[in-house]
Order: sequence, then C-alpha cells, then structure tokens
Amino acid sequence: MRTKKIKLGILFGGKSEEHEVSIMSARSVYNYANRNKYDIYPIAVDKKGNCLDNNKSREILIDENLLEVPLQKELKATGFKLLLKNEYDLIFPLIHGPYGEDGKIQGFLDLIGIPYVGTKVLGSAVGMDKGVMKSLFDYHNLRQTEFLIINKNFKYEDKLDQFIYKNKFPLFIKPANLGSSIGISKVNNNDKLDHALKTAFSYDDKVIIEQGIKAREIECAVLGKHEIKASVPGEIIPSHEFYDYKSKYQDEKTKLIIPADLNESVSDKIKAMAVDAFRIINGEGLARVDFFLKENMIYINEINTIPGFTRYSMYPKLWEATGISYQSLIDNLIKIALNNV
Repeated sequence: MRTKKIKLGILFGGKSEEHEVSIMSARSVYNYANRNKYDIYPIAVDKKGNCLDNNKSREILIDENLLEVPLQKELKATGFKLLLKNEYDLIFPLIHGPYGEDGKIQGFLDLIGIPYVGTKVLGSAVGMDKGVMKSLFDYHNLRQTEFLIINKNFKYEDKLDQFIYKNKFPLFIKPANLGSSIGISKVNNNDKLDHALKTAFSYDDKVIIEQGIKAREIECAVLGKHEIKASVPGEIIPSHEFYDYKSKYQDEKTKLIIPADLNESVSDKIKAMAVDAFRIINGEGLARVDFFLKENMIYINEINTIPGFTRYSMYPKLWEATGISYQSLIDNLIKIALNNV
C-alpha cells in the first residue's frame, strides 16, 4: 500500500534584512526534498509581509536569478490567509531573523494549528534576542566573552565607558535581534565607536557590546527534541577581519574546515556545550551553536534556531560530515516536527 505524501509548505522571504539568505535556503530545500515523500508548496513572503500564492512562490525558487520576493499590492492583513487555504501537514519556516526566527510566525502557526519544523515560540524568541540569550547563558554558567547590553532609549554612556575601560579594544558591536552578521562592526578604537553604534541602532533599539578576543571560530550543529544530537564541530576561517555577511554569502574565500582540527576532549566539550545551550533556550528540531576557542578555552558566542540552510551552509555541511546527508537531514527535521522521533 502506497504511503500518503506529506503536504509540506516551505515558508521563505519575509521582512527581515536576511530576506535574500532565506530565499537561498528555501531554494535548496525545494530542490533536494524527497518528492516521493512530500508534496511541496512554496510560500513566499515579500518585504511588507504579504504572501504570494504557491505558483508564484514556486517560480521564485525555480529562477536562480531571483534574489527578492516581488512586492505585492494586497493589504498585509490578507497575506497569511493563504496559509489557511491549504491543509498543510507541516510548515518548514525558513525566514531567518525577525518575523520568522523570533517566535512571531511560530506563534501564528500554533494559533492556527499547523505543525512546523524547529523551535517553538519561547525558544525562538530567546534565541533571536542576543541580550536575553546571553543573560540566560550567563545564569547557567556557560563561559562567554565579557558583554554589555545597552538600549538607545536609556542612558548608557557611563556603563559603556566603564566597559571599554575594563575590557579595552577591540570590541564587537551588534544589534540584539538580527543574524547573518548584519549590522555588526568590529571597533578597534574610539574613532569608530559612534559610527558602529549608529549602525547597530539603525537595526534595533537594543545593542550588544562584546569584548573582542583573538580566537578560532568554531560551530556545532544540534538536532533533536527529546534526544538531542550534536554534530562534529567545524571551523570558520573568514576571508575578512571577522565572519561578516560578505564572508558568509558574497565571496568564496572563506574556508570551512569540517571537522575542525581539535583534540577529542575539546571537541567533546564543544558538543556538550552546544547541547546544553539548546536545552537552556528550550530548543527543538535544529540549531547551530557558535563558539570562540582560545588556547583550549571555549566561549559560547550565540545560538541560531533557523541557521542558513542552503546545500552549502555550515549547518547541513556539519551533519553531512557526521553522516547525515542533506536530504536525510530534511527527513529527520520533519519527523521531529511531526513527533515521530
């Protein structure tokens, strides 16, 4: 007897600055998902929050030259009615950043009763807000570099001066609620400080100041719900001063070393720390956890609950090196979301 296919919706695009990356991730899932198991229905979202129908959405994923979802004329309020028209078995949200990774779409899907891949509302919100995330990691004694959380609506100058006096330059300045290294600056002296703050505050009212250290950049993937697995760690050797947006997506000079050249003890500690971080934020399904490694001292940097998911992104490549192919990874995530594992 032939098994009924799962009706899978792939949600992508969105209002975030990571719109283009989201399309790339969705295009890979659309191309590699097993057609014998799934009937696939793409759902594109433009930068104003409007949904396109499945046919128009499919055209975007098929055309490799399209980097943005065309703006639609209909009102925002009508957009997500398209999610109600089809009785999807499951949604795979691939909207990175705000309005996709931060719990908003997860809450909407919970409200209308459609299962979805990935972390639920609370964990998504915590994982997106680096200020809350870092405070939780600090509470649970996960080692981090020194950090300061500031808000442009409150006086922060004295705290910032004290932080700089204590930790010195370089510093990293980043928006609290964004990914793909958008809005991040590395600041080596006071001359660049105001510009870096202005850049970060242009994306978010809350900004994170982090102590800069000279360290290796290590990433580890996690997968699961009740039983959580960690991949082999991988190392990033950026083509620029740090692993910025251009290094990630716009040139081919950044090196990904998978698995990373680590002794077994350090590797095991990184994997255990990745699982701990995932549990702390109440993660589910998938996440990529980023670390700094300096002289065998491991510092957690952040967790990403909807990491880049192109065929060549770090998250699937880490699992491929661990023994799970890209197509099998999609299958695993869907099984987890449908509570089959």
